[in-house]
Amino acid sequence: MNEDINILILSCGTRNKIVQYFKKELVGKGQVVATDCSELAPALYDANKHFIVPKMDEEGYLDTILSICKESNIKGVFSLIDSELSLLAEHKQKFIEIGTTPIVSDYDVVELCFDKYKMYKFLVKNEFKTIRSYMDKEEFYKDIEKEVINYPVFVKPVKGSASININKVNSKEEVEVLFGQFDNLMIQEFMNGIEYGADVYIDMISGEPVAMFTKEKIKMRAGETDKSVSIKDEKLFRLIGKLVKKARFKGIIDIDIFKVNGEYYISEVNPRFGGGYPHGYESGVNIPKMIIENIKGNKNENVIGKYEEGIYMMKYNEVKIVRK
Repeated sequence: MNEDINILILSCGTRNKIVQYFKKELVGKGQVVATDCSELAPALYDANKHFIVPKMDEEGYLDTILSICKESNIKGVFSLIDSELSLLAEHKQKFIEIGTTPIVSDYDVVELCFDKYKMYKFLVKNEFKTIRSYMDKEEFYKDIEKEVINYPVFVKPVKGSASININKVNSKEEVEVLFGQFDNLMIQEFMNGIEYGADVYIDMISGEPVAMFTKEKIKMRAGETDKSVSIKDEKLFRLIGKLVKKARFKGIIDIDIFKVNGEYYISEVNPRFGGGYPHGYESGVNIPKMIIENIKGNKNENVIGKYEEGIYMMKYNEVKIVRK
């Protein structure tokens, strides 16, 4: 008899759809277990089983997660928040030793993604078109004088997420105020073009990209895609394939891309499920199924480009009621 494939989703928060998709794919094969530090995280209640755990930065957090993996016979684990990905990647071996596979890129790759300036340098070094960025404001002012770059620009944290503390600025005075208030800021060129998102799965066994879903972003909210439409472009697929190989990504990643004057510019990479992934799943790009196949020890077929163009996604609010 085949052993159950139980999946643990960490820091599930409001990502109910991800929990639902895994639950659907695991019917008769295993269970979805979810954790969060708040009992008011609605996605907890869509899982087969859930645990309220300490906050990630509290002592004993990792041991708590490892215990859940042992007790619930977890075969695969992943997180939906940035800060926890580093923890998972750093302690990958501890999970593997108890029979749990972390669905995450290697630690150095995860850290590269979360340092936006390091990622910028990596992209430039490897000749990928990307968004001009500065950590040295004096260097930026020199380029303004030379008209290499112009206002407006974005000032953002080097290690930020969910579009927190991102400011569009139009003058040196505004740059100075922000740099005076906060540490670890960078200046980034304003891209006046079309923004795209890509949900990509790199097979955990073969190391090959096997799924790519690309969409044009129509509306954003709090750093997440709120409305989008599916698109297909072989040039973009090739670019993503090249990036994946060069950076050695594994598992699920979410890429932000701009298109300006017919050229694609890579903006940033999140080594996890992106907020807009439901668009991909509902269009037939079934990454939860691929993750389950990898955990079972099977390689996945390449399904890049196997979806329809012109499928729209629109997010709306839902309500979860729980009686205590």
